[in-house]
Amino acid sequence: MTASTPKIFDGHNDTLLKLVMHRGTKKERSFFERVDYDHIDLPRAKEGNLCGGFFALWVPSQRDLKADMGTAHDDPSNFSSVPQESALAYTGQLISQAVQIERAAKGEVILCRSTREIRETAAQDKFAILLHMEGAEAIDPDFAALDMLYEAGLRSIGPVWSRQNIFADGVPMRFNSSPDTGSGLTEKGRELVRRCNHMGVMLDMSHITEKGFWDVAALSTKPLVATHSNVHAICPHARNLTDKQLAAIAESKGVVGINFAVSFLREDGSWSADTPLDLVVRHAAYLVEKLGEDGVALGSDFDGCRVPKDLKDASGLPCLIEALRTAGFGEELIEKIAHKNWWSVLERTGI
Repeated sequence: MTASTPKIFDGHNDTLLKLVMHRGTKKERSFFERVDYDHIDLPRAKEGNLCGGFFALWVPSQRDLKADMGTAHDDPSNFSSVPQESALAYTGQLISQAVQIERAAKGEVILCRSTREIRETAAQDKFAILLHMEGAEAIDPDFAALDMLYEAGLRSIGPVWSRQNIFADGVPMRFNSSPDTGSGLTEKGRELVRRCNHMGVMLDMSHITEKGFWDVAALSTKPLVATHSNVHAICPHARNLTDKQLAAIAESKGVVGINFAVSFLREDGSWSADTPLDLVVRHAAYLVEKLGEDGVALGSDFDGCRVPKDLKDASGLPCLIEALRTAGFGEELIEKIAHKNWWSVLERTGI
């Protein structure tokens, strides 16, 4: 008899963005209806035993961008700066989408503000949404928006996406590149770190430059986390983490969420969906070796990337779990990777 799939809590998705971007198009969809495109809706989440995750608030550089247009990595306009006022307005649309989902779900989907709420929601077989900001463009220099967004449920922030803002530089979407590609934290970035530490907001290092990473590591009193990044020694993409960075994350008792984006998995950086799940397992095994069993989780990047064809979408998560079993991962470790390690590091962060 095949072992069951444990509850899975995911470190990163762009589902709110896709729902907003599809409005008014032929792909407009409900979170509650199963479709055969994109990656997450509630029916497919239930099929894959996905019980919730970090739902990203990300603002495209081109605010009129439609979901089917993509964000070409060789187009500089997709990485241009975003004014704070328009970023906050767009972030409001994304949060409103999450609130609308919770309201329409009649208790089946909960917008959570603490680890306790996440645990309780999962225990009741309901779906948990935790709001995460990917790039802090919506936050003003006086941090008034940070207080407002915290009250709306924001509990995790990546100070920067792969573009520059007032807080830090982001790494480019560049294969065969070191993450040491730009400047570190600005003074406002340092203040953001201090405020997040004080408020109990997780800091995500997934898109920050290596200099920025070390600035955060020197300043933050909380665990270092990369919600959706992989191993640079396997795939030398600027978005991935070097062994030295992994050592710092391990020392801080932090966590790395494995990203399913094929171009961050493959040794050749290809965008081919013909990428075996064994490669995801290889990154997982490497991270367990460097971080220990408590330092590895899943950070799919669902609805924001191209994933291996054998995974396809949230309904395919049991295939990944079986691949981990086949590779010799024990049930206790699989359960940690599936959800326990995210919940534990959230608690250690004060959430």
